[in-house]
Amino acid sequence: MPSAIVNKEIKHDDDVQNTQSVSETAFSNLKYLVVGILFGIVFLKAEIISWYRIQEMFRFQSFHMYGVIGSAVATGLISLLIIRKFNIKTISGESISVIPKVFDKGQIFGGLAFGLGWAITGACPGPLYAQIGSGYLAVIVTLLSAVAGTWFYGLIRNKLPH
Repeated sequence: MPSAIVNKEIKHDDDVQNTQSVSETAFSNLKYLVVGILFGIVFLKAEIISWYRIQEMFRFQSFHMYGVIGSAVATGLISLLIIRKFNIKTISGESISVIPKVFDKGQIFGGLAFGLGWAITGACPGPLYAQIGSGYLAVIVTLLSAVAGTWFYGLIRNKLPH
């Protein structure tokens, strides 16, 4: 009889521990939600989710989007240089390493397909969510098409030349 009580208590402790880990995980993921919302607000205020701004870029009528993309590339470059120079680690203490990329001709075809889709729909994956959140519900079709295209690529990936 006492062993049954001990087992019951252990099971109860496990349930409490599982509940705590689930709540800790949900709370720790809250920061990503907040950053995502702030990122969406920045996208909206910078007008980079605007279909018209994207069309201006592809028609070479405005520098706006090129300036945004260029500043993002410069920020990434400077950030990587700082991370490497000072050996900065992640919040959990892990080392940050960048694996060198190998060029493949498929990247040209993928980039062309991505750019064509971006030009036609006026959205790339990042702004899709901000556009939907801003009330452009027709963009849900673009999001579903992107998900379907990704799924289809995963389905036929092994049959494609890489």
